[in-house]
Amino acid sequence: MPDQTSAPPPDPQPGSGWLPHGSLARHLVVRLMPPILVLVLLDLAATWVITHKIEMSLWMLEDFFWLVVVGQALLVVLFAGVIIQGVRSGLRSINHLAEEIRQRSIDDMQPMAVADLPAEIAPLVTHINDLLGRLDASLAAQRRFIGHAAHQLRTPLSGLRLESELMLARPLPDDVRVRAERIKVVSDRMIRLGQQLLVLARADPDAQPQDRFVRLDLCDWVRSSGAEWIPRARAMQVDIDLAAPDFPVWIDGDPLLLDELLGNLIDNALRYGRAQGRITLTVGANPPSLTVEDDGPGITPEDRERVFEAFYRSPNAAAGGSGLGLAIVREIAHAHGAWWKLVSRPEHSGTRLSVVFPGPRKGAQLTRHEQPT
Repeated sequence: MPDQTSAPPPDPQPGSGWLPHGSLARHLVVRLMPPILVLVLLDLAATWVITHKIEMSLWMLEDFFWLVVVGQALLVVLFAGVIIQGVRSGLRSINHLAEEIRQRSIDDMQPMAVADLPAEIAPLVTHINDLLGRLDASLAAQRRFIGHAAHQLRTPLSGLRLESELMLARPLPDDVRVRAERIKVVSDRMIRLGQQLLVLARADPDAQPQDRFVRLDLCDWVRSSGAEWIPRARAMQVDIDLAAPDFPVWIDGDPLLLDELLGNLIDNALRYGRAQGRITLTVGANPPSLTVEDDGPGITPEDRERVFEAFYRSPNAAAGGSGLGLAIVREIAHAHGAWWKLVSRPEHSGTRLSVVFPGPRKGAQLTRHEQPT
């Protein structure tokens, strides 16, 4: 199979000679030479006045010494100010580039602008852009592979679960029944993991999830989607409460992705919340927001920084899981241009996670940053 990796672009040629066009050196010379020449002319003019217009007989050698010292000190101060101002103006484009990099999210692989940069810096930024492009292509290929693999594994896993259910429907020896139940539990877990991986692929920015956005009422959607979890919550003796305004709260979103977002939040609350406890769903109007709160033991400050990482599970977690729940919440929130805030102990006895939406507009085109504390 031929190598598909593209060769890096050749170094851009900034020019030839001592002061190539667009270089920082040329900029500094152009900016510094006029004020330096003015300072030199002022120094020569002051020297000419002292030597031609002042009566030498009235001056002592010490007077001349101090006059020269003060003049040179003033010249050095003015010269330093001119240099500082010139260097600052020359580095202004580099400072803008640094600020652009600082404000970027971890998922933004778009190339950086090279047009207004000095010729000495442009090759570095060009190579960084090439690296970002190759890294983006590699990550996209990895996500596509995960999505395809999860899709292909779903059919055989469903067949395995069906076979185990058929076995359990018949009289079996006790040891065989235990093994069949284990097979069913594992197959259910693998099917759930495959579904979560497919959701991650669907929420990927390259899949352009905003093209599937529709306008929906956040209150009505939470009522209908959250109601699907009531039977499981009742079986675990957990109450689910909803606090929502009486008027519509409109957002633009993908209903399937939002169902997964809410489902993962409720599933986490059921897994890690207090037995016979309570889960509260709250819809805010200004700005549009969804909050899921439980009364469980909460999340430690150390784990709070990592719970949104894929496949991470806290060493203190008692319930089982794949470690993808909050990672899916993060990706779906990103796809909707939303940000989130996680509050837990010691500030809050349980765990409260809020997702704030940008409102009824194409949220995926916005830039939002998570706020984990």
